[in-house]
Amino acid sequence: MAAEDKNKELVEKIKQIISEQLGVDEAEVTSSASFVDDLGADSLDQVELVMAFEEAFGLEISDEDAEKMRTVQDAVDYIDKHAKVSK
Repeated sequence: MAAEDKNKELVEKIKQIISEQLGVDEAEVTSSASFVDDLGADSLDQVELVMAFEEAFGLEISDEDAEKMRTVQDAVDYIDKHAKVSK
């Protein structure tokens, strides 16, 4: 159960970052939401999102990996697998 709580915390933090970066309501940030199609992100927004994830979670996300992050769930899965810092 502790892992579930940690994952829920991670998801909430990611959703908060996305909401702030893209200026959308957190309720719109669902797991299946596409950054571009559903949340209106352009290429600059996507770069800024990746930078925000890197800073928040102590990550270095390669351009190749960043290109694969198309939905909120993609970001959650990647960060959950690679995060060093979850504060």
